[in-house]
Amino acid sequence: MALQQTTAFFKLYAGALLTLLLCFFSTFGISQGKVFKAGASVTNITPPLGEGIVGNFGNPPPAMYVHDDLHTRSLVLDDGQTRLAFVISDNVGITHEVFDHARRMVHEETKIPLANILMSSTHTHSGISASGDFNERKPGLEKPLDAYQQFIARRMADGVRIAIHNLEPARIGWGVGSVPQHVFNRRWIMKEKVPNPFGEMDQVQFNPGVNNANKKEPAGPTDPEVSFLSVQSAGGRPLAVLANYSLHYVGGVPKDHISADYFAVFADRLQELLKADRQEVPFVAMMTNGTSGDVNNINFRGPAENHPAYAKMKIVANDVANEVLRVYNKVQYKDWVPLKAAASQLKLAVRKPSVQMLARARSINARPDNIKPDHPLEKTYAERTIQMHKLWPDFVNATMQTFHIGEVGIAAIPFEVFTEIGLEIKAKSPFKPTFTIELANGCYGYLPTPEQHLLGGYETWPGTNRVEKEASRKIVAEILKLFNEIK
Repeated sequence: MALQQTTAFFKLYAGALLTLLLCFFSTFGISQGKVFKAGASVTNITPPLGEGIVGNFGNPPPAMYVHDDLHTRSLVLDDGQTRLAFVISDNVGITHEVFDHARRMVHEETKIPLANILMSSTHTHSGISASGDFNERKPGLEKPLDAYQQFIARRMADGVRIAIHNLEPARIGWGVGSVPQHVFNRRWIMKEKVPNPFGEMDQVQFNPGVNNANKKEPAGPTDPEVSFLSVQSAGGRPLAVLANYSLHYVGGVPKDHISADYFAVFADRLQELLKADRQEVPFVAMMTNGTSGDVNNINFRGPAENHPAYAKMKIVANDVANEVLRVYNKVQYKDWVPLKAAASQLKLAVRKPSVQMLARARSINARPDNIKPDHPLEKTYAERTIQMHKLWPDFVNATMQTFHIGEVGIAAIPFEVFTEIGLEIKAKSPFKPTFTIELANGCYGYLPTPEQHLLGGYETWPGTNRVEKEASRKIVAEILKLFNEIK
């Protein structure tokens, strides 16, 4: 009797153990023979000299020198059933028409679903435009892509094809570090209100200066986290690192130089730290821009800093790369993880000027240039106000996108997103960790919260901010909805 009971117990135990093992192997793809793969690539998108460098007010100066080449960096992940593609390009902001054209080419040439292709700009301010002109978006008036836009779209699509060619069995891990010393909210609440180009007074001023005695306190938070995905070959050789840091850009570049800013310096430095240079299949590091619409690297509390050209971006890139390396050395890799994606088109109302704003803009625009303006950007925004009325569409359909990679959630938003919005997405996301890539799949201007709109400031001005004041709330709700669809 005892022998029969013992035999029954072991049969029950063995059955339970087998079930657990099957569940484990199924989770990691082993029972179905799944193999996780990854491949990466770099393609050159440096424009010709002589084209106008965008990123600042005024007439774009012609590019006279290439300090460092601009690139598109691509990463393709494959879990055996689903493929995801990241395409990160060195540009201040790329219009959705260019991204859409590139994504269609990728889909037609690789069969990767459109929702599984995430394309974004780094936001370097030292390249030529690939965004076109939002002021010419009235339905029926859209321009065909210019030569550089067509070139960059082709190179983005090529980059994905090269990354697919480089696919090999891989393992994946992720980590989160912290680099707080280089992120500062650039919007400051002022003790006394300051004028704006519309004849009104703002509570907030952006980039107020280190020695401005009217400063009171920053108007919003910062996000010091640097999050990253790391993929290695099955044997542990570094293949790629995709990082995310919420820093607008660094700058310190001569006005007529082409440069990819700290994003490229980070990529180069991390490759050096990982001793991954000159591999047969090149290692590719890439930095994506997080939610940094209101953040830069200037400490307005002081003291003032003075660096030679390109020096500050090296300091920032080295610190971020060293922190990624510190966390990288602790990453636990998985041989297989599931990949999921979801995307949607979110309809947002476009801001239009009031009758009073339009009348004032026409008056300013007709005024002789020898009359001193009340605000240095008064005429610039008067012209934008008239264009808003004449040419801007009533609505835009902005692409919202989410990826689920193992335990990681990634959101993609086509705006320069305020940091507090990214922090809200991180807090409410069902995935830990989560990060947001801004200027993804398009560029529709700044994205403040409704509360920041009440304070005013450059990022909230009509012509800089292009969509309805409630847009951030609708976008967060849509991103969380997409996350829940793929969890």
